[in-house]
Amino acid sequence: MKTNYLLFLTAFLGLTTTYASSTTTLDSIAKKVVFIIVDGISADQLKNAHTPYLDSIGTSGGYTNAYVGGGKDTYSETPTISAVGYNSLLTGTWANKHNVWGNGIKKPNYSYPTIFKLFKDQRPNGTVAVFSSWLDNRTKLIGDGLPETNHIKVDYAFDGLEHDTINYPHDAQRNFMKLIDYTVADHAAKTILEKAPDASWVYLEFSDDMGHGFGDSERFNAAIQFEDALVGKIWQAIKKRQSAHKEEWLLIVTTDHGRSSKDGKGHGGQSDRERSTWIVTNSQNTNTYFKEQTPAVVDILPTMTDFLNLNVPLDIKREWDGVSLIQPVDAMDLKAKKEGKKLVLSWKHLAKGEAKLYMSDTNEFNSGGKDTYKLVKTVTLEEGGTTLSLRKLPKGFCKLVLETPNTKLNTWILENK
Repeated sequence: MKTNYLLFLTAFLGLTTTYASSTTTLDSIAKKVVFIIVDGISADQLKNAHTPYLDSIGTSGGYTNAYVGGGKDTYSETPTISAVGYNSLLTGTWANKHNVWGNGIKKPNYSYPTIFKLFKDQRPNGTVAVFSSWLDNRTKLIGDGLPETNHIKVDYAFDGLEHDTINYPHDAQRNFMKLIDYTVADHAAKTILEKAPDASWVYLEFSDDMGHGFGDSERFNAAIQFEDALVGKIWQAIKKRQSAHKEEWLLIVTTDHGRSSKDGKGHGGQSDRERSTWIVTNSQNTNTYFKEQTPAVVDILPTMTDFLNLNVPLDIKREWDGVSLIQPVDAMDLKAKKEGKKLVLSWKHLAKGEAKLYMSDTNEFNSGGKDTYKLVKTVTLEEGGTTLSLRKLPKGFCKLVLETPNTKLNTWILENK
């Protein structure tokens, strides 16, 4: 009997080992994400500058014009300011949700989790990294170590050099920032090559400084070319990792805002040029939404979570203002407006089929709570819209969510808008 038991146990362990081995084989390719924000470059400026490395990445993957600034003249209109744009990327939401309205970053709403929080919540043993010329990106936007973010820890941090005036003495022409960007990119490339963090953010500032100082000029074009070379350094490190290890890397390069129409020196408003941005990626799996529409900065977060195969909770997805750039997208541009006694909803369909329309009359998510949604009606995507009686909607405020098999879109109804 004992011999039979040992034979059974040996056979069982052998099967278990075989199963575990096959499972490991299926998941043996590690997925890694790097996103780079090169500050303050509108789409027209990028095309005017000499950018061989970004061109190379876009040729192997894809390029698209994009936008920031939320819904112009709507409740989600968002200033085209640096930290505001960073947080829209990090959280997949506009400023009416993440609550960063300027570079002072006074009171971010951490109820809307960043890509790093989403990743660490599911994979606490995974590693994340920030390489930045601006310390606040880690300490305030990500909330490294704060109670409000459950003490999230950035594993590899290289930032704060803007406060080192000994090694980087500040000059009126802001050439010190050029040296900082070079050092940041060099450290990012080295860490990626040697440590391979699972999710990394690289932030480069010098281009925006030159925009403010010199506007549309050869000086600014030269700054863009300089930043392009730094992106190339990181791109080379990624390619070396991919060739030497069983890893698949997603690289996304973008900017946080455009420039003013007059001379390119300013930004912050809602002109087309200030809202004009771009996205470059090495991914060869971008969807028709990426290729045929104009995505937004808020679309980058859902793209990264899809690539990393993160299981994002439904209540968080219902708050996102972006959609994936690599998975199918069924509809886009959900809008609502009052006409007489009716609320008219519209959307642009990118696929056919049914969708469900849900409504919540609370915004508990905004303060860390949960909202209860009820099904309002089932619609056909091809119709491109529907109407609701205002009498059946709560007065003052409600959230509407259109859910399809692949996509979730939301819009708010505000009495004072």
